[in-house]
Amino acid sequence: MDYQVEVLLEKHDDFTTFLNTNLKEYNDENSPYHKEARQKGSIRPLNLIVTDHQQQWIGGITAEVYWGWMEINKFWFSEEYRGKGIGGQLLAKAEETATQMGATKALLTTYDFQARTFYETRGYQVVGEIKDYPPGSSYYTMVKHLV
Repeated sequence: MDYQVEVLLEKHDDFTTFLNTNLKEYNDENSPYHKEARQKGSIRPLNLIVTDHQQQWIGGITAEVYWGWMEINKFWFSEEYRGKGIGGQLLAKAEETATQMGATKALLTTYDFQARTFYETRGYQVVGEIKDYPPGSSYYTMVKHLV
């Protein structure tokens, strides 16, 4: 078998598309869940938007519900609104809504300088840790059983 390796130090959209297409095809052949998730409407968005009295965004959550899971992608609040219990209420509302959408578990990632303790006090458990990512910190994967 003869082959060569080319090293590129820049983006290559066509090559990325090639890899994505082949990886999706492989996953679809070997996992009915991956194939199902590619069907329109299978991955359902969940957005909780918090506004102030002037209707300005001050924070919220973006998530997706699929495979019986809620995956929290982003969760942020303006500094002046932190520590007032809003985040806990919002997370509970996201979990309640996701449960109504069929989720039984929740998944998220966070750094140790972000909100690990916040999530732990609300029932999330660390199931994975990457140490020194970024240097001097840790990156956590956390899950919670919703029902």
